[in-house]
Amino acid sequence: MLHQLKRELIDNKSNETEQYHYYLQVLKNIDSALRYPEYAKQFINNGELDLEGHIAPQGVISKDLNRVAWEVAKQKDVFSKLGFATYSLLTEIYNNQQRITNSEDKIGALLLSYESRKHENLRTTLILFRDNYIAWDVERAPGLIKWYQEAIDKLGDY
Repeated sequence: MLHQLKRELIDNKSNETEQYHYYLQVLKNIDSALRYPEYAKQFINNGELDLEGHIAPQGVISKDLNRVAWEVAKQKDVFSKLGFATYSLLTEIYNNQQRITNSEDKIGALLLSYESRKHENLRTTLILFRDNYIAWDVERAPGLIKWYQEAIDKLGDY
């Protein structure tokens, strides 16, 4: 079980590292849209959203972060072998991972709202999109990646 948990952490670290670079590119795209109104019009034009064509080509979140091994490990109580500090670290990792995953719903609600589709709200929509991305994903990712490595190291030979 601990081997599977470590494998999940390794995979999630890899996915989050790749996804972090993607987040930074999305932010550049949003900033370009904020600077250049003609580019912004490609994002929402006549009320139609073209998220994947211009701003976020792979969608809001480009990779899935899994938690199956974590859930099974909690049910099997394998953490009694690891100690409180490791369990706390893993809990923090998976809580932050869930917040990143939830950002898709938060950003989706913003982008799918009627108000966001109005031409006069385009700049505000882009700013809110950027701010959500920064708050939920970009600022959280570096710490999460560091914690993944710390947990992988604590799981050592498993």
